[in-house]
Amino acid sequence: MATIATAHQGAPHFTMGTYEDGLKMIGAKSEVRFSESEINWPMIKYYCALVEDANPSYWDGDFARERWGSIIAPPGMLQVWMSRIQWKPGGITPAASLADSIPLPGDTLINVSTEAEFLRPMRIGDQLNVVDEIAAISPEKTTRLGTGHFVTTVATYRNQRGEVVARNTNQLFRFTKNQPSSDGAAGKEA
Repeated sequence: MATIATAHQGAPHFTMGTYEDGLKMIGAKSEVRFSESEINWPMIKYYCALVEDANPSYWDGDFARERWGSIIAPPGMLQVWMSRIQWKPGGITPAASLADSIPLPGDTLINVSTEAEFLRPMRIGDQLNVVDEIAAISPEKTTRLGTGHFVTTVATYRNQRGEVVARNTNQLFRFTKNQPSSDGAAGKEA
């Protein structure tokens, strides 16, 4: 049976359990989470100014309308649109991470890799939403960091018309620092 681990204030609260418990969650999906705001030009301009991206698709209204139908957002802003604001009247409900809710051993989480696939441009006025899905959990592995499991999630982003805009495949390593594997094996991975 999975239980919620206690953690220090501000630290993730992981659901603890066994590998077998975790495997039961493969295919589980999060609730739909909606962006706080529509895609908008002022935020696009600020982002492009910070990274010094002069692509006319982000700056030149005439060029962008001819090429895309409107100004579009750079792919690097995908997470910007889905970030929760830090404060609002009445308080904020903390976002629950699907990866944190998988019942597995391990009290530390590190991102290993991420791969994004963009299927449609993100246009001014679009309001995005996302659903996360647990795609895979590896058997126990021992690395230089510790012993744990690689967890693969897939986030599917849609616009207000239900069209898939992007998919982000992410791999995390949930582990216990410097612990030997349960079978005593000393094999190490990179």
